[in-house]
Amino acid sequence: MGNILGKIKEITKNKNTVTILIVLIGIFALYFVYNHIVSLATEPIMIPYATATLPSRHVITSDDVSFIEVAGGVLNNMEGIIKDSGLIIGQEVAYGNTIQKNSFFFEDSVADSKTNAMASDIIGNLENGYTPIYLSVDLNSTFGNAIYPGNYIDLWFEGEDSSGNFIYGKYISSIKVLDVQDDMGSSVFESGSEAREPSQLLFGVPADMRLKIDTALKVGRIVPVPRNRSFTEHPEATKIANSYLDDFILSKAAYVPSNVSSGNVESEND
Repeated sequence: MGNILGKIKEITKNKNTVTILIVLIGIFALYFVYNHIVSLATEPIMIPYATATLPSRHVITSDDVSFIEVAGGVLNNMEGIIKDSGLIIGQEVAYGNTIQKNSFFFEDSVADSKTNAMASDIIGNLENGYTPIYLSVDLNSTFGNAIYPGNYIDLWFEGEDSSGNFIYGKYISSIKVLDVQDDMGSSVFESGSEAREPSQLLFGVPADMRLKIDTALKVGRIVPVPRNRSFTEHPEATKIANSYLDDFILSKAAYVPSNVSSGNVESEND
């Protein structure tokens, strides 16, 4: 034992030898770390996927789920993917979503029944002071179903002035689409298993803005105009975009004070 310790001391006194040993240890450490990383990246992991197209609010069963081997490194670029079928079976397809056949399951594509019930109650979820309003549309005016719930779009006004001149321009900028419904009131994008044609867009707007939109619909036509994805991801505040159109439309309506009671009206008539 003494001889061994003596040899170790002699080796450690030699700086060149120590340097070589440190380099060799570093190389071996890097080798093992690299092999471990490669092993994790290439080791196959069983991932659940959908065996059929699953419509919105469908309760997911074991028959809807199968598994496929996927290299672990591939999953690093798939944010939100669900790897455990226990987090899927018994849950519902999230409201407004459709999981396509052979697609993986993601966190935002499944929900429990309570969350789905709350999400589908669009009118009940309106902000305080906001009221719902529908705009009649068809396949052409939605640009072939290119307007989706959650999109921010513009509303343009089309009509005639008192001289019969054609008026057309952006009236309201950046208004959020809450839902796109067919003529039966069902969400157009709720299910991918059947084709549904849009019949109306649902918005939520402040009461004073609803008055303006209702008046515009009486004296002309409101045209929905979609914006690009970047605009929806970074929306501006909803606002009147054209004061001329605003003044023109409001000139066609009589102002009714909201604080006048029926008793006051009767006393004034007396």
